[in-house]
Amino acid sequence: MEYTINKLAQLSGVTARTLRYYDQIGLLKPARINSSGYRIYGPKEVDSLQHILFYRELEVSLEDIAAIINEPGFDSTAALKNHYKKLQQKCTRLEKIMATVEKTIASQERGIPMQNNEKFEGLKEKMIEENEQKYGAEIRKQYGDHTIDASNTKLRNMSPEDYTAMNKLGEEVLSLLKEACTDGDPGSVKAQELAGKHREWLMYSWPDYSKEAHAGLAEMYVSDERFKAYYDKEVKGGAEFLRDAIFIYTGTK
Repeated sequence: MEYTINKLAQLSGVTARTLRYYDQIGLLKPARINSSGYRIYGPKEVDSLQHILFYRELEVSLEDIAAIINEPGFDSTAALKNHYKKLQQKCTRLEKIMATVEKTIASQERGIPMQNNEKFEGLKEKMIEENEQKYGAEIRKQYGDHTIDASNTKLRNMSPEDYTAMNKLGEEVLSLLKEACTDGDPGSVKAQELAGKHREWLMYSWPDYSKEAHAGLAEMYVSDERFKAYYDKEVKGGAEFLRDAIFIYTGTK
């Protein structure tokens, strides 16, 4: 069955304007243009749009979606299985966050006791979800599913005290980065203190430590624009400075 752009918009729930944009950026081209100049979409394009919308639900960027579905070896069945797995994980995270909110409301409105560790379950799930959305594909590719899953498990099991300490240490790392960058020497005492604090911060969620993995993450801070932007917003050139400090700290470069 074939669809005009308006019919496909009605079927899928996206706007015709969005479909035109997908065509413009090469994400979803119509099967053909008819004699009247209308875009016509066939079964293949309908299936592709379904995948695109699944990925968008998982908050994958349009650029990354294009790279995935346009890959020569793209396996639609494997992709659907992966979509299903990711959506199950998202559903589980949302259920935990909702449960935490419900317990908090009950505690505040009806005085129902709430354990301190329960107060942070939803927040930790939110952190894990945000990390997966932003950096999941890259870090899983570099370190493997087993390592990242173990890291997430460690974070989920973290005590309220450790959770608070981890966040405080993360703020200290950013503060030290600003201070250490002032003299521009990644080998300075302050810069090496920064690298050491960064290691301490990592170990709240990393299942184990290696100098090579630490250096590899530091390299990703520079090579991946999203990581780079996170540190560079604190101080210009911050990502590269932190990387160089970690290289010296680990003795890997």
